Amino acid sequence: MRRAKIIATVGPACQERLDALIQAGADMLRLNFSHGDHNNHAEVIARVRALEQEAGRPIGILQDLQGPKLRTGRLKGDKPVMLEAGQRLILTTEAVEGTKTRIGINYPPLPEEVRPGDRILLDDGQLELRVLEVHTPEIHTEVVIGGQLGSRKGLNLPGVQLSAPSLTEKDRRDLAFGISQGVDAVALSFVRRGEDVHRLRDAIHANLNGARPPLVIAKLERPEAIENLVDILELSDGVMVARGDLGVEVSPEKVPSIQKQIIRMACAHQRFAITATQMLESMINSPRPTRAEASDVANAVFDGSDALMLSGETAMGTYPIAAVRTMERIILDAEAHMPEWGRGEDQRPATTDDDAIATTHAARALAHDRNVAAIAVFTRSGRTARLMSFTRPRVPILAFSPEERTYRQLSLAWGVVPYLIPTAQSVEEMIEHVRRACLASGLVRSGQQVVMIASLPVGAMGPPNFTLLQTI
Repeated sequence: MRRAKIIATVGPACQERLDALIQAGADMLRLNFSHGDHNNHAEVIARVRALEQEAGRPIGILQDLQGPKLRTGRLKGDKPVMLEAGQRLILTTEAVEGTKTRIGINYPPLPEEVRPGDRILLDDGQLELRVLEVHTPEIHTEVVIGGQLGSRKGLNLPGVQLSAPSLTEKDRRDLAFGISQGVDAVALSFVRRGEDVHRLRDAIHANLNGARPPLVIAKLERPEAIENLVDILELSDGVMVARGDLGVEVSPEKVPSIQKQIIRMACAHQRFAITATQMLESMINSPRPTRAEASDVANAVFDGSDALMLSGETAMGTYPIAAVRTMERIILDAEAHMPEWGRGEDQRPATTDDDAIATTHAARALAHDRNVAAIAVFTRSGRTARLMSFTRPRVPILAFSPEERTYRQLSLAWGVVPYLIPTAQSVEEMIEHVRRACLASGLVRSGQQVVMIASLPVGAMGPPNFTLLQTI
């Protein structure tokens, strides 16, 4: 059984093949709100919900908000221009058709926020400019590293503090739509500090109307986010190591150690860690990954990632289904060669006043001491199942919930097999749910034991206070 989960991005390459994407092993589908419109996203969500029924397992939906993505404007005739090292280039906030010497940008405050000597990177860092002087609304620059530039390419400013909020007006409209559609998780782009996450949570609760909120995932793409990592983790349900923009904002050689730092800190705070961007990039055009990519995916597993994400590989690649299958094979092999799961006794708090944390660590210890076949968790909100996942037991975690939102959100949880059940009315009913699931899944054989944890009275909200060693 694969423990780490796979997130696949929906795009033109796979939109008509969602069933195959799910059959290949995708656990959660990402909708990139930098592209597409609400009608298109609504169609995808409806199809995923129908396919989920056929698959017999939850398929989570991750809404990825665009955020304040800085971009160059449209070029004349949408034809790329060749920028030469040493030439002068004017960036302007005015609406212009771009040329080799004058290009528009989509961020009006930029002339007030850059200074002579600042670096401006274009097209994911492929081209570099140096600011010479500023004459609002123009920024006069020199091309340091040239190359071909197309329309509407990304723009990064390493070391420059921008005033743009992480949650834009477009994001707020998209968020309201996503909540109305019942998305299971929301990713916030370009998070810099905990306050950004707090604003997102406020916006979510303003749109909920009593529904259970989606998970909040903070995308870590800027150096400020690493400096404020603890605050961000405390306010988020999980973080994404978004290595694309992060690798532009900081030196590439620093990205591996930052990745490990983020995952380690997420573990310590019991938060999801998603590793993303360029994991199997060559599979956009090739049916097989490079050996370096295979090592990268395996390393993310060894680091302790809860989930790994495919972006362009499934959204616009030639081999979207093969990319998911390849990632699954690499994850399975990496997990088979881990002497001990990445989180466990080394992460157990010496003392805790949180009953759920104490109970899940005790359940892990009991499961290992008794060499049981699985751990069964009964949960309404999903918190106990997530905490159980963060202990990294050697055995599968079967999570039972009567809540559809919880059932789908647990598709992101490492090592968790979610089950949607009617609310149990007695301990005997709970045992019967576990027995049926164990035997039907093939994960547990008759005569083997499982550890069960739940809250009593049966069906009550609150931390687990009941542990049972049950023979199937």
